[in-house]
Amino acid sequence: MGAQTPKQYLPLLGRPMIEQTLRVFASSGRISSIAVVLHADDTAWDAANIKMSSNAQVYRCGGETRTQTVLNGLLALHDAVQDDDWMLVHDAARPGLTDHLLNRLLDTLQNDAVGGLLAIPLADTLKRADSEQRVAHTERREHLWQAQTPQMFRYGLLLEALQGSVNNSSAATDEAQSIEALGHQPKLVVGELRNLKVTYPQDLALIEAILQMDINKSTSVIKDSN
Repeated sequence: MGAQTPKQYLPLLGRPMIEQTLRVFASSGRISSIAVVLHADDTAWDAANIKMSSNAQVYRCGGETRTQTVLNGLLALHDAVQDDDWMLVHDAARPGLTDHLLNRLLDTLQNDAVGGLLAIPLADTLKRADSEQRVAHTERREHLWQAQTPQMFRYGLLLEALQGSVNNSSAATDEAQSIEALGHQPKLVVGELRNLKVTYPQDLALIEAILQMDINKSTSVIKDSN
């Protein structure tokens, strides 16, 4: 992002991005608890004065990688959950998740044997580059999907998968990849482009425009006809 402030704390509609991200989970009656996993050295959280719901708790046990951070969070929750409880892992930098998308994921996976994730089928043509940034060849995009979050798996299975990735020094980039390493096939649930991960400055401007449009749509205007 090129900013001094970690991107999850950058302002979005006047509040830190992570607060916007947490809001959809806090407003859902289907989410029993929210765990915010931070690195122990994270000083920005307290300074940001994040507004949290009563079912949310902060755990300062984040690791050096995504896998280690999620694993540490699961271990911190060990005494409060059962092996068959559903766990949703979501990126702090995806503030575009909606109630509709969250419910679609929950409805699709609630009886699934493995679990799965939001994702969108690739629409763009993919080019593989050589060492000089010239096109080496075009990749076939059939059956290719772009992974999003939340990713939803049962506690026991996800714990086993992430422990395996850490023990094998696997460079898994999401939870589904660790589940795949156990021989399972996570289900793909169709997401939406608005559930993008803020990575570049233009992403922040785009998601702010989308969220502002949502606010404008939900605001009723009463005009005096007199």
